[in-house]
Amino acid sequence: MTDTQLRQDIIDELEFDPSFNGEHIGVVVEKNVVTLTGHVNSYAEKLAAIAAVRRIKGVHAIAENIEVRYPYQNKTADDQIAKRAIDIISWDVHIPSGAVDVLVQDNGWVTLSGTVDWYYQRRAAEDDVRRLSGVRGVTNKIAIKPGVDTSNVKTKIESALKRHAEVEAKAIRVTVQSGNKVVLEGKVDNWDERRAVENAAWSAAGVASVDDRLTIA
Repeated sequence: MTDTQLRQDIIDELEFDPSFNGEHIGVVVEKNVVTLTGHVNSYAEKLAAIAAVRRIKGVHAIAENIEVRYPYQNKTADDQIAKRAIDIISWDVHIPSGAVDVLVQDNGWVTLSGTVDWYYQRRAAEDDVRRLSGVRGVTNKIAIKPGVDTSNVKTKIESALKRHAEVEAKAIRVTVQSGNKVVLEGKVDNWDERRAVENAAWSAAGVASVDDRLTIA
């Protein structure tokens, strides 16, 4: 597929998806690497636009410089965003009470910190906050508490990959460093497969970090 055709496919998808307004998003493609520029009306729209581009066959990498520009009347003060963020996290049954701290500064940029037991809890906190009105971006610094038993992490992850219908496990190399850091290498066919492999790695007990070096064929 040529870069010109890939760019047109991306533009068509941005215009087709009703979950965001892609009118002000610019698209540049060079050797299957996509650069996104322009602006959208919310952080949720920004993430939806990036997800739409990832769906397109032929996209190998994305560099995004999309700015979030809330309409003036919809701007929310940082202290209000912080209060809403704390409330929504406290209501989430997946997140241990008091485990996550919230800092909001620079007109809507949210930084999450603290320690949780599992990656899905870390992700849940970010998912909760990024949908709030007024949020321009999220920095997730929540740490994963080291598990008591980190033995057989590599075996557990490889077994999970073999069970996964979307993953060609033979093309994936799993390395475990320092007992709890997982390095993923190899090639996958698309973004969904890459995400599935990464989620499988995070789901193993004791994993504190995942270094995703997978490339899209």
